Amino acid sequence: MEWYDLYKREFPWRQTKDPYKIWLSEIIMQQTRTQQGLPYYEAFVSTFPTVADLAAAEEGQVLKLWQGLGYYSRARNLHSTAKEIYYTYDSKFPTTFKGLLALKGVGDYTASAIASIAYDLPEAVVDGNVYRVYARFFGIDLPVPSSVAFKHFKALAQKVLPTQSPGNFNQAVMELGALQCVPKNPNCTVCPLASSCKAFAWGQVAQYPVKAKKAKIRYRYFNYLIFQTPDHLWYLKQRKESGIWHKLFEFPLVETQESIQSNHKLLEKAIADYTTGGSKPVRWKQPLLHKLTHQHIEINFWFVQACEVQCKGYSKKELDGLAVPVPIANFIKETRV
Repeated sequence: MEWYDLYKREFPWRQTKDPYKIWLSEIIMQQTRTQQGLPYYEAFVSTFPTVADLAAAEEGQVLKLWQGLGYYSRARNLHSTAKEIYYTYDSKFPTTFKGLLALKGVGDYTASAIASIAYDLPEAVVDGNVYRVYARFFGIDLPVPSSVAFKHFKALAQKVLPTQSPGNFNQAVMELGALQCVPKNPNCTVCPLASSCKAFAWGQVAQYPVKAKKAKIRYRYFNYLIFQTPDHLWYLKQRKESGIWHKLFEFPLVETQESIQSNHKLLEKAIADYTTGGSKPVRWKQPLLHKLTHQHIEINFWFVQACEVQCKGYSKKELDGLAVPVPIANFIKETRV
């Protein structure tokens, strides 16, 4: 904690005990680098200063503000939980770990963070940084993440958590992992825990934490149809399928089993479903590879000349208010006149 006082980064959510802002920061920063998430946090606090403001927002507005952060289920859960807190709890966050854990989209880590930081409750957090620090310090070889490892690390973290300033201690361990006990090539000679760190003593810092086997990557092929019409509208649909980009807007999509050429029958059939007399599709540039944690998506954009399209069209101004996947946002920005 002495190290934390000297070297911690100054973030706005570290200057408050407001559970709303702490919750907001924790949800945004999950699976997101801090510097990337900071502008999103500031935008959310500015747009929705209170949980009541967030609860009153339209889902599309929340998704638009979230655009670019990925894992959009976090945004939908964020909005749903805000409404739950507003309507069920009269805009007041639960003040117990159990109560926080009962909220939608709030897991053990987030509940522990809010409980300890906002309410000074002795609830230990376990995230990727905590795994790394404790695995090295105690020489724990359980593969992470896994349910067995989580139970072990959670119990250990709870055991070493001080009753005084548990929130600061939690943040200190996480900050140590983020700045000092980094995944690759940490400078252990200046680490405040070096004298008692087992991995350092064994000369095996790089071997900890032990990583669980990665999930198999799924490869997908998305073909988006860009209809060009005399009215100069952009034709998009809201994605209904669960999973990736759920409820975001996208161009009419043809998903195939492999990369295809312009004369593919599925493309021709899809074009016929939307318009009559459409032109042969013309590929825009080279395929784009969009990499996600467990999915690699090859994306092609196909221009199609048409007179009328059986799909809702949006003006350039209307388009600015729609939440779209990042690859589509980048495409629109590059091709927009």
